[in-house]
Amino acid sequence: MEDFRKHNKCLTERARELRKNMTEAESKLWHLFLKKLRVRVLRQKVIGSFIVDFYCRSAGLVIEIDGSHHFFDEGQWVYDRLRVDVLRGYGLRVVRFSNEEVMESFDFVCKQIEKELDYL
Repeated sequence: MEDFRKHNKCLTERARELRKNMTEAESKLWHLFLKKLRVRVLRQKVIGSFIVDFYCRSAGLVIEIDGSHHFFDEGQWVYDRLRVDVLRGYGLRVVRFSNEEVMESFDFVCKQIEKELDYL
């Protein structure tokens, strides 16, 4: 099994750009919830050959926030499934939420993330 801590360094600059230009949903989740947690959560973290939206190392948790193209583009759906399988192969848990869920059901999303972190 590949060690995901040895990441693709070519993605580091892209991850920095993504941190500076978060989507509205990512920004909301980060500023109003994730950055205030008692556990450390990283934004736009390079893991292996992927950049994940949010990563909590202590929980082994990846949090992905998906735009509408993730649901309507078959190629994107297949790619997302591959990403989840690879990340799970690293022993990580992956939770996904849509932009719409974050924007319109924020409390629900936060509660779901808290449930994932509950055992810490």
